[in-house]
Amino acid sequence: RMRKLTGIILLLIIAAGIALALSEIPFGIPKTKIGDHFTSKGVEETGAVNIVTSVVLNYRGFDTLGEITVLFTAAIGLGAVLSTFRKRGNSDIPEPASLIVYTGCRFLFPVIMLTGIYIFIHGHLTPGGGFQGGAIIASAFLLMYLGCKGKRIDYKISTVTEVVGGLIFVGIGITGLILGKDFLFNFMDKGEPNTLLSAGIIPVIYIAVGLKVGSELAGIIDNLMEKSE
Repeated sequence: RMRKLTGIILLLIIAAGIALALSEIPFGIPKTKIGDHFTSKGVEETGAVNIVTSVVLNYRGFDTLGEITVLFTAAIGLGAVLSTFRKRGNSDIPEPASLIVYTGCRFLFPVIMLTGIYIFIHGHLTPGGGFQGGAIIASAFLLMYLGCKGKRIDYKISTVTEVVGGLIFVGIGITGLILGKDFLFNFMDKGEPNTLLSAGIIPVIYIAVGLKVGSELAGIIDNLMEKSE
């Protein structure tokens, strides 16, 4: 009985706290004008018709650098953990994939790769971007590992791609600082909105982010698949 009474009291306290917090929220009344500024001035200031893109890679670009750093750190941490396990020999013959998965690997791999590239190249025009396109590219390698047994990514190419993507991102950000503005300041020509060659540095950054994220996630999948065999 004492436990039930204590539980009821705690629930009442929590409910009262939630009700008090909700009563202080001005529903329907914007507390700042930041959102209005993004929607009204975003295209003019960044050249990107995708407002989410302009926020992620312009207004809060330094936060995006932190997100990429977190992903990079996670990839390094996973590689360090998996390296402590003893690798199996190559004497085991991998189990062949089913006909459907094998056929999908051969025909869908290039389609998935092109889809991922299209998404991060057009991130400033349509929903999507570097993270989404990179994740799709990594899923293509996952299909390759499942359907085309024995195939692996080239670690040298993957590492170089990952490093180049990161350097491009940081280099463009530092260039903006050198020009006397902010990190990831959009110093390139913004072009004509709704065209591929528009939004200044945003398409270049999304290409760099897509290559980096795709390489990192593909490397993680490769490490996990190798240890599971």
